[in-house]
Amino acid sequence: MVKSTAPMADSRSPASPPPPGLVNSLMAGFDATASHLALILFPIALDLLLWLGPHLRIKQVVEATLQQMMIFPGSDSPQTAEMMRINLEMWHNIGDRVNLLALLRTYPVGIPSLMAGSQPVEAPGGTPLFVEMTSFASIAGLALLFTLAGLLLGTLYYSLVAQAALDQQVNLSKALQTWPKASLQVIGLTFVLSALLLSVLLPTLSLVSVLVLVGLPLGQCALFALGGLLLWLAFPLLLAAHGIFVNGDNLFASIVASIRLSRQTLPTTSLLFLSIVVLSQGLNLLWSVPDESSWVMLVGVGGHAFVTTALLAGSFVYYRQAEKWIATLAARRAEQGPKPAA
Repeated sequence: MVKSTAPMADSRSPASPPPPGLVNSLMAGFDATASHLALILFPIALDLLLWLGPHLRIKQVVEATLQQMMIFPGSDSPQTAEMMRINLEMWHNIGDRVNLLALLRTYPVGIPSLMAGSQPVEAPGGTPLFVEMTSFASIAGLALLFTLAGLLLGTLYYSLVAQAALDQQVNLSKALQTWPKASLQVIGLTFVLSALLLSVLLPTLSLVSVLVLVGLPLGQCALFALGGLLLWLAFPLLLAAHGIFVNGDNLFASIVASIRLSRQTLPTTSLLFLSIVVLSQGLNLLWSVPDESSWVMLVGVGGHAFVTTALLAGSFVYYRQAEKWIATLAARRAEQGPKPAA
């Protein structure tokens, strides 16, 4: 009797490949950043500009606007006066802190910054140079200019980080060649996502305002519901820019790929963003411990630059692995053919 020598694996369906590894992706991002430390010069340079450079303040325009509001009819009543006092304090603080250069930190693509969130008004050795804006026109013009510059610089930064994460090398000349095309896609993506956000935010904020006037508990519930709605809408789009840098996709193909990838890898993608938020925001508390008037803050600036760059690199590695995993599953299903009817 002759025994069959056919391998048993031929009669069984191949096992599904494992999903993309979250820890391995993040570790690869840290390794890539450690091997190309020059990448952290982008966030370091932006933070040093916002910290030690000139501060373009809107205090003068804010105070002029508040003075005009004080002469409105009915502003002398006790209730209105108290409300105006609270608003004055809030807007004075905003006018003192806000630096228009912080708009160089753009979304969804941009150079990460520790100082853009804290808006420092002190520097080692004294106060920085304050430049007061004198009109709304100058504020609007500079805001548009800085936002555009932030998107352009952020596109170059993302391209170089993607190279380090995926190719284990940084080719500046190649990044500069693809920079114009990628920048156009990033600007278009920013416009599309902003329009989508406004189309959801404006009507829901109007509804929330009405509910707040009806009753405070109902208004608070509406605010929580609004936050949940925005999170639910934003999650599939959190990787919307990655396709532009990983595959050279246009903005619409990158958006579609992000939605598909997020849906098919929901558990691991959720853990990825949870890990990024916890690591970045938790360490930001550590980086912000030194006083803004102390040179020790340089440690926080450098640490923040390294960690945020590494997390971005890790997200590119995860994106590539998730794409390969989805493609492998699709190929396996195509080989097995349609399931027989019951």
